[in-house]
Amino acid sequence: MTFGEGALFLDEVMEDAPRDLQDLLEKGERETDRVRAISLNAVSAGVELTPLAELRYSSAVLRPPQIIAIGANYAAHSSELSLRLETSATVFSLWPNSLTGHESTITWPEDLTSQVDYEAELGVIIGQAARNVSVHDALDYVFGYTIVNDITARDLQFSEAQWSRCKSFDGFTPTGPIVVTAEEIGDPQNVWLTTHVDGRLLQDASSGDMVRTVAEIISFLSQTSTLMPGTLISTGSPGGAGYSRKPPVFLHDGSTVTISIDKIGFLTTHCRTS
Repeated sequence: MTFGEGALFLDEVMEDAPRDLQDLLEKGERETDRVRAISLNAVSAGVELTPLAELRYSSAVLRPPQIIAIGANYAAHSSELSLRLETSATVFSLWPNSLTGHESTITWPEDLTSQVDYEAELGVIIGQAARNVSVHDALDYVFGYTIVNDITARDLQFSEAQWSRCKSFDGFTPTGPIVVTAEEIGDPQNVWLTTHVDGRLLQDASSGDMVRTVAEIISFLSQTSTLMPGTLISTGSPGGAGYSRKPPVFLHDGSTVTISIDKIGFLTTHCRTS
């Protein structure tokens, strides 16, 4: 857990600490409350925190039961990629090998793709099993939020009939830098997303511009299958993708992408080609 600029390792204050976020969520709300109470007591007692600057970041989620992505969920992004806004959400899966963390370096072979693009997205982490939930109640099932960079090989995307492979290269789903609990975020339709590529601002929009809200997405998905604790939902990207720019702006060897979302922080990814 993080407190300001420091981190508390749970195994230093708990003999039976959960091994990761997935373990915590699978143990349920009581365990989450217990961990929070023990952590706050330890900090109040003056336990020494580890400076965040000394740590390396992993993916915000490590063993999610599923990674679900929502496509074409901002009108501007759909328009710039010439995608239709369907009456139902466009849903696809991302593969777990694509997960990586803040300040990671991703690589891809130049002979396989030359059109690698960035996409800033708000990531939603489900906290308890959600099945057939209403829009009104859907946010009660959210544990927290993170940043997702839904990196995409556009030349593969538009040459195939599915979107999973083009977005699931090793490392193509950076998440982080941390997970912020739902109560700290409040309304998920009231945060701002930005993307800088090599210092240039290319995406700048509000989550309020989503075609389908976070609550609507959760309710929709839960009608046909149970969303298990730890499920990561990437909720779509606003306009400003590199593919649609004139001239196009694609990631290349040496590129650095930094995405920011209010109350969560900054997610930075470095790029290399092979």
